Amino acid sequence: MKVDLSDLNAFVAVARAGGFRDGARASGTSASGISEAVRRLEAQLAVRLLHRTTRSVVPTEAGQRLLD
Repeated sequence: MKVDLSDLNAFVAVARAGGFRDGARASGTSASGISEAVRRLEAQLAVRLLHRTTRSVVPTEAGQRLLD
């Protein structure tokens, strides 16, 4: 399986920033673009990497392992 490094970088930016908007700002991309990149990564890995709520975004257990 080939994982796109830009998708992985998008995940790291979102996880570290705690949100898509701040992650996009930190990585210099749009929030919709970074959201799509994380969605692609989750689909490729067949695992949910982030718990998303209206107020926060935090890594799942699998997401935390990938982040570490």
